[in-house]
Amino acid sequence: MTIDSRQVAAGMLEAVPFARTLGVEFVEVAPEAEGGVRAVVRLPDSPANHNHVGGPHAGALFALGETASGAVVLAAFGQLLDRVVPLAVRAEIAYRKVATGPVLATARLGRPVPEVLAELEAGQRPEFPVDVEIGTEDGAPTSAMTVVWTLRPHR
Repeated sequence: MTIDSRQVAAGMLEAVPFARTLGVEFVEVAPEAEGGVRAVVRLPDSPANHNHVGGPHAGALFALGETASGAVVLAAFGQLLDRVVPLAVRAEIAYRKVATGPVLATARLGRPVPEVLAELEAGQRPEFPVDVEIGTEDGAPTSAMTVVWTLRPHR
């Protein structure tokens, strides 16, 4: 699998204006072993995004994680956009400690691409998780998130 990370970043920023509003930056979108996909997305430190304790607001962290997960989905299944619409079905986030400074979200596809594609080809509407680790730039984890996505066929 080859991934054009610039194309994924441009597609995400066009499709999700809120990511532009937050100032989200795409650090990396790359294939991993066994058909996996990884995306790393950065939220710069900005007082406009802070909460009452001086770290990024919970909503900004959630949006960062969801954006990273969307980049993984676009990289893995973007070739199907003429047939399907990727949709987030549900998400769960655990805020473990206050982040300070710029924050990174690293998202990974939770199921092999061929498995998801096989379900789609069999007429099913597949669901698949994207796991996201959120932390400081020096690598300290601060939050964990899972976003479950589906591929809805065009009607």
